[in-house]
Amino acid sequence: MTQRLVVITGCSRGLGHAMAQQLLEAGHVVLGISRSAMHFSDPQHHFVGVQADLAEPHDCHKAQDWLSQQLRHTSASRVDLIHNAGVLGPMALSHDTALADQAAITHALQINLSAVMSLTATFLQHTTAVVDRRVLFISSGAGRAPVPGWAVYGASKAALDYYAQTLQAEAHPHLRCVAIAPGVIDTAMQQHIRQHSSEQFPNVGRFLALHEQGQLQSPQATATQLIDYLERPDFGAQTLDDIRRYS
Repeated sequence: MTQRLVVITGCSRGLGHAMAQQLLEAGHVVLGISRSAMHFSDPQHHFVGVQADLAEPHDCHKAQDWLSQQLRHTSASRVDLIHNAGVLGPMALSHDTALADQAAITHALQINLSAVMSLTATFLQHTTAVVDRRVLFISSGAGRAPVPGWAVYGASKAALDYYAQTLQAEAHPHLRCVAIAPGVIDTAMQQHIRQHSSEQFPNVGRFLALHEQGQLQSPQATATQLIDYLERPDFGAQTLDDIRRYS
């Protein structure tokens, strides 16, 4: 009998990869969904993955079908779902032509919100017999306080927070969920932020300074914090949370 199974999106690199690797090292079965190929140190062969671009509805359906097959006959007593996949989307002030690009906005919302909701629905449908279900949404402080230039990203994360609260309010049996802000992590997303001008993103100086001063958290350290957080007996007591409260 499988004691614990963890589903995680966006696990080919960065924070998602670090979480998946640590979960595998702890002996758990990990199901990964990612746009790029996923490679881990996995001597126990506990990793199963599917490549799917969650920005594409067709690929999202593919991921849902695959997840259905993986979960349908699980004997795990606990199943976790970690929604880590996410993109920044257009970074610009609201009058900029970048914010007139409906395709770019839709791309970000599809990954950050639509795919999250559809995959969660699949997860809920096929884990009704599981006695311990936990969903962790990787959110952002940008969804809780406005950041000029992050209209798309912040709006998508604010909507994610609302969805997490709605899911918790629906009181599904044996389900607890949290949308958590993970802090500022040294990932490719941070590199992308630092490439923007102050005209596009007025707060870029803050992120440049954090990088120059070595104040970015490593993906591995944040992964450890988040995995420990998932184990808390009071997980789900606070639907919106910030991992920096526990540092």
